[in-house]
Amino acid sequence: MGSLLAGAQVLDTIARSIGKKIGWIILPLIAVIMFDVITRKIDVTRIYFSGFTMEYGISVSTILQDLQWHFHGALLMLTFGFGYLSNAHVRVDVFRELFRHKIQAWLELGGLIILAIPFLVLMINYSIDITVLSFNQGEGSESMTGLGQRWFIKSAMIVGFAIALMAVIATLVRLIGFLFGSEEDQESARHSLEIFADEARELEAARLEAERALQAEKGT
Repeated sequence: MGSLLAGAQVLDTIARSIGKKIGWIILPLIAVIMFDVITRKIDVTRIYFSGFTMEYGISVSTILQDLQWHFHGALLMLTFGFGYLSNAHVRVDVFRELFRHKIQAWLELGGLIILAIPFLVLMINYSIDITVLSFNQGEGSESMTGLGQRWFIKSAMIVGFAIALMAVIATLVRLIGFLFGSEEDQESARHSLEIFADEARELEAARLEAERALQAEKGT
């Protein structure tokens, strides 16, 4: 079980590392949105880029709008795994947090085996088909002046679902260790899991308390 938990840690590290690095896409996404708004809403820039489009046949506004959803799509898809490992995704489970850790772990384990893994495998398969079809068709923007090579951004679905599957497998192994492993394995797995509702609340409370202490220190 120790080697399996070590393998789970490798998958966890990969998914978290990719998620943290991809998170920086938010900065160019903000920059593109701001630049697009400025060029379309301020008369000087709007007139200039309108003339640019007429002269060269390239619509800066259309390209920027394509870039916005490309960046947003990559940001969304490639951070799913990190979000799940950090328990940052939305949970619609009113009663789960009332149960003991063992029951919460059994519910999570059943959900991963019955729902998450089959869904992710299916989505990876469909994403490959969609990306290959897009490549073969030479798919591009609906606009003649937009971005081409749409298969490239669609391939983020394959990578994103694969990273999410890695995160799910890492959590699955840890849940098995927590439920069936030795006392040492159970303790190691429990510290690696972030699915338990009460511990999540404690971590959030500790974070808020640290922020208040920092603000109070700055105030003095």
